[in-house]
Amino acid sequence: MAVWNLGSINEDIVYSVPHIPAAGETLAATDKRHYLGGKGTNMSVALARAGAQVKHIGAVGEDGGWILLKLAEYGVDTRFIGKVAHGTGHAIITVDSQGENAITLWPGANAEVPLDMVQLALSEARTGDWFVTQNETNLQEESARIARDLGLRVAYAAAPFEAAAARAMLPMTDLLVLNAVEAEQLRSATGQGPAELPVEHVIVTLGSKGCDWVTAQDTHHFDAIPVTPVDTTGAGDTFTGYVLAGLDRGMPMAQAIGLATRAAALMVTRHGTSDVIPDLAEVQAFRP
Repeated sequence: MAVWNLGSINEDIVYSVPHIPAAGETLAATDKRHYLGGKGTNMSVALARAGAQVKHIGAVGEDGGWILLKLAEYGVDTRFIGKVAHGTGHAIITVDSQGENAITLWPGANAEVPLDMVQLALSEARTGDWFVTQNETNLQEESARIARDLGLRVAYAAAPFEAAAARAMLPMTDLLVLNAVEAEQLRSATGQGPAELPVEHVIVTLGSKGCDWVTAQDTHHFDAIPVTPVDTTGAGDTFTGYVLAGLDRGMPMAQAIGLATRAAALMVTRHGTSDVIPDLAEVQAFRP
């Protein structure tokens, strides 16, 4: 099977700071680093490193050739990443001494993914494959509808949260992944809690408190693995990628979440984004 990911592609510029700047505050960074990132890219790399066959659908600018090379090096199929007139998207990320972060995004090419690229990609998909998307590109709703019509299962990470996008995606979604803040935003937008949504499986990530797997019948809680975090950037995307990779291999949901929890715990002990997502052997060998 395969996972088809309509996802964002960014250059991440990461600044280490003593604390997250307040409004109007000027703060000197203690370090600056460049990484390959974007929620979509992070998920594709996590999927590939977890052993899944992942096909990325997206766009970069003419300045994005290095990104295609890196993704291919990590095992991601890049045939359906187009080059468009806008420059490649980027994110400015500040990370404080406790590992917490604040992120400013410039969408760039992520908002210009061509519909014909999506159609070409999904023409190769097979019934039972997974399609996953987030809120950092255009064409989420249109692409999910194509995927559902072709018999694919649809996963949706509702971040960054947009009420209109979430409402449009929910009827087509089999697996919804969102954090606690996004879950409350969705409740405010729809009047429905996770168990009331028209989605078979909902996973609410809770940071250091773990996650809840919610169905209409029950809620199962999974504790986080205690570690000392140095950078939480990309941990949620790593978690989502590993969950999908497990499900794509036929794992029961609880087993897939357990694997993803280990991957996310290992991820937060590392500085960076896509470039430092652990592979399956590292996750399995991880002894916190």
